[in-house]
Amino acid sequence: MVIIGILTNLIGKQICVNLMGDKPFEGILTDEGQNIIVLFNGQDYYYISLSHVHKLGIDRMSNEKIANPNVDTFMKDSEDISLRTVLSNVKRNYVEIKVKRNLTFHGYILQVLNDYLVFYSPLFKTMYISLAHIKWVRLYNQERNPYNLSNETFPFKPINGSVELTLREQLELIQGTIIVIDGGIDTLKIGLLKKVDDNMVEIVQANGEISLIGLVHIKSVHVI
Repeated sequence: MVIIGILTNLIGKQICVNLMGDKPFEGILTDEGQNIIVLFNGQDYYYISLSHVHKLGIDRMSNEKIANPNVDTFMKDSEDISLRTVLSNVKRNYVEIKVKRNLTFHGYILQVLNDYLVFYSPLFKTMYISLAHIKWVRLYNQERNPYNLSNETFPFKPINGSVELTLREQLELIQGTIIVIDGGIDTLKIGLLKKVDDNMVEIVQANGEISLIGLVHIKSVHVI
């Protein structure tokens, strides 16, 4: 377990952060909060959830020294930062969100709810991403659109319909629709959302077979 008071002593130093199931990060620790650290890798700021940090410490192995940033993080003036405050502050900005080693989403945060956020992706359209599974967030250069699309070909999309406060309630709301869970990497997670019950999600696959998925393990959902 990482103790926040200890992290304060590492601010301004080059550290190596090991995330569970992901590659290590190297960079300057610029800030820390109740459940988040801010790392500058020489080009971008990464807002990393402490719940996914396996270990961290002074980077003594790298031969490449990263210069301290000459541009402040957008959260610099905040007295107390957290994953929720970061997500709320970057709403409607172009961001990258990592939820697992091989699953990253690019787009715009539209709303931050109790345990999930509503996200708009040029690729997946409207999505729901679990807050518990967010590993890190990166704020992109806001002078260009995703994939360098023009404003005419990529207009910003508002939310269609109502949203509920929790991911469970939102999935109950969209029962009867075809969904893709966790980017569709696992074909058992693609199909008709039939029912949400007892913290399990029931999916009818294309061949008519049923798969049950634990709600707490769902990282993302998008509706077809």
